[in-house]
Amino acid sequence: MGILAWLVLGLIVGAVAKAIMPGDDPGGLVVTILIGIAGAFVGGFIATTLGIGSFTGFNLGSMAIAVMGSLVLLFAYRKLR
Repeated sequence: MGILAWLVLGLIVGAVAKAIMPGDDPGGLVVTILIGIAGAFVGGFIATTLGIGSFTGFNLGSMAIAVMGSLVLLFAYRKLR
């Protein structure tokens, strides 16, 4: 995927994850994009490990996996803070 696609994906996924999990999470456009991109990697790793799929691009299953990974990161941020 191109860099622009990663930025758009990160923005969408990070915003969805932050909307699902309200609170005083780190803010800003760049942080939201980074949480989304990192969430896609974490979600893809978890899904591949569990054998339920993988992150393959812009489709509904991949978006759900990326949001799941972003939520894991946000939960970890809250616990480690």
